[in-house]
Parts: sequence; structure tokens; C-alpha cells
Amino acid sequence: MLFYIVLLYCCSLAGVLSQLSIHSRHGRECVSPCFSLQQRNNSTSPKIKVDLDNSTGVAVLRMQSPPVNSLSLDFLTEFCINLEKLEMDKSCRGLIITSTLSKVFSAGLDIMEMYGKSPERCGEFWKAVQEMWLKLYGSNMATIAAINGSSPAGGCLMSIGCDYRIMADNPRYSIGLNETQLGIVAPFWFKDTLVNTVGNRAAELSLELGLLYSAPDALKIGLVDQLVPEDQVLSTAQDTMSKWLAVPDHITKSMMRKQTIDKLLSNREADITNFVSFITKDSIQRSLRMYLEMLKSRKA
Repeated sequence: MLFYIVLLYCCSLAGVLSQLSIHSRHGRECVSPCFSLQQRNNSTSPKIKVDLDNSTGVAVLRMQSPPVNSLSLDFLTEFCINLEKLEMDKSCRGLIITSTLSKVFSAGLDIMEMYGKSPERCGEFWKAVQEMWLKLYGSNMATIAAINGSSPAGGCLMSIGCDYRIMADNPRYSIGLNETQLGIVAPFWFKDTLVNTVGNRAAELSLELGLLYSAPDALKIGLVDQLVPEDQVLSTAQDTMSKWLAVPDHITKSMMRKQTIDKLLSNREADITNFVSFITKDSIQRSLRMYLEMLKSRKA
């Protein structure tokens, strides 16, 4: 059973400030923290834009939720609805996920979904995070992440949920599951997905130290599969997709990922209960409040 516990959560001001400029052991600065603060507005503009080319059977899903494509409940719901529509469209065989925003793929979970919310709302949010991963990791489509910016934490989870990852060759961009830097244990299905991607030892180092990898270092450990110039990320993904679609079916993918998916499905309610119990603790809410105050003061 997964236990969401605080290992290193520093409630002092200095402890929170240290997280606002997280550095990996590789000396790279993270563009975004592992929790992001999404600006609230009254816009009803779609957070997701999907273009399906019926002649190729390839859809491009563009995340377009400024400023950093935070994974809010609304964002995740819209993301899952679009994935489900594409899964039901027999003409769609491949999916490329990318961002319309400059310098960022996705900055991860929206902290406002975890602060000051009822247990019911927190549970609804975490179920949406699970659903995003389940639909993406278990998709019948060939999936490629066209990572054109930084992708920490939840953004990294989305990336490694795809079959193949192409990242912009820019050492300023970073990717990784860095939750440990805030004293949070990565959920077991985050961990399992990372192990399946980079192997046990690399995953162990990554999770224990909360590492964020520059694009070149991410390539070295297999966290991404290919680096290309930033202006060629999407076109390379489109070219690469043709190789994946040349395979007549994806039975092998289902076989490789079934055990990992079934593990979450069997423990889904317990996972939600553990998350809600953790995130609604008074001590965690106080820490999140301090973290929010630091983010706001940094912006000012």
C-alpha cells in the first residue's frame, strides 16, 4: 500500500524558499517547481486543442493553458475527454502530445487543487490524475511526447506515459519526477512507470534525490529517446510516428504495460484515500500555504 508521508517537508521559511529554485545533482536549474501555481481567470477557452489528420491517422494534441499548462482538474478532465474521443475514432492510430507555450511542456500538478479544498474535491482531483495516466499509458494508439520545454513532476509523468519521447535539445529545459525535493514520496504508479522507462537503478537515484535532468542528461539515462533542435520537435515526432504506425498492432505494448496498469486498478480507491489523507493534514496545508506565499512573492 502506498503511504503518502512527509520525509523532508521543511516548515521553515528557508526550507520553502529552497524549493523555489530546485537544482539537480547535475547542476541544472529547474524552470518550474514540481507544483505549479495556475493563474485563475474567467476564460472559457479550451485548454486542449486537437487536430486529426484523417489522411495519416495521426492526431496532434496541443496543451494551451497559460502560463505553464498546470494539471488542474479542469485541464485533466478536458485532456481525458479528448483522449477518449480519439480512442473511439477508428481513423486515429497515432497521437502526438505537445505544448503551444514557450519554454514549458507542463509544469505539473496545480497546487491550487490541493490547497484549501474539501476531501471530496481532493479525491476528485486525484482520481482525474489517475485517469489521465490510465488512459495515456494504456492507450491503443501509438503515442509520442513532443517535449518542447521543461517537464517536471506531473509533466514528466505525462511524458513517460507515452511510447516515445522527443525533447528539444536545450540544456535549459529539464525533466524528472522531483517530488522528493518537497518531501513527498512519489506514488507507486509514478515509480513503476519510471522504472519501466529508465530501469531500477536510475529510477532509484532519480526518486531518492528528486533529480531534474537537463535534456542531454535525460537522453543519457533513457528518460527521453531523442533530442532535436527546438524548431524540429513536432516535425520529427510526425516523421517518427510513421515508424510506429508501420507496426500492424500494439499487442506487445499491452503485454508490457498490463501488470503496471492492473496494479493501480486494483489499488485505485486505496491510492485516492491515502492521497486525500495526506494532502488534507493541517501540517501539509500549512506548508502548502507557505509555498504559495513564496511563489506569489517571487512573482511580485
